[in-house]
Amino acid sequence: MDEEEAKFVGRLIARDETAFNELVVLFERRVFSLVLRMLGRQADAEEVTQDVFIQVFRNVESFRGDSKLSTWIFRIGINLCKNRMNYDARRQSRRHDDLGDYEESDALQGGDGVSVGAVARPDHAAEERQLIEVVREALETLDPEHRQLVILRDVEDLAYEEIAEVTGLNIGTVKSRIHRGRSQLREKVERLMLQRKVRKAEP
Repeated sequence: MDEEEAKFVGRLIARDETAFNELVVLFERRVFSLVLRMLGRQADAEEVTQDVFIQVFRNVESFRGDSKLSTWIFRIGINLCKNRMNYDARRQSRRHDDLGDYEESDALQGGDGVSVGAVARPDHAAEERQLIEVVREALETLDPEHRQLVILRDVEDLAYEEIAEVTGLNIGTVKSRIHRGRSQLREKVERLMLQRKVRKAEP
């Protein structure tokens, strides 16, 4: 943490209202983007984003400065997303037991910047929009551990070292899981694109 950020954190710890307003302006869009791509539902993302800044407000004294402030905030966001996903999974399980039905989540919004490896982007705008939609759908189907790493690296453009700090994983694990997540994402995108082409070709 550099001197300027240390001063800013000091203002936060002192409960400087202007500093908290500045914090929200600086990070709200990035936190919301991350949370939305993790959860896939705007209403949930808005609620969790608010919870992130509430947690920051309540616990800023515990920030030791071992990492960047943004890294600490992202860590809070990832943990709250995991809590929400676990809660949703338990709720859906109970709903399935009670009703014998499974309610699928809404399609993931965002994710335009996700790398899809060797998948070639179509030339035509309509096809490119379709690919973006397919990437969003495929990204949502990744398991949370791989999804969060792909998002942090390919959407948020965090360095491997930063991702390791956010997730608590070692760099080797981060790199291997990102590689695996990208491979899975590419396979899912290719499969979904093929399925759409087949359906389109059907009489």
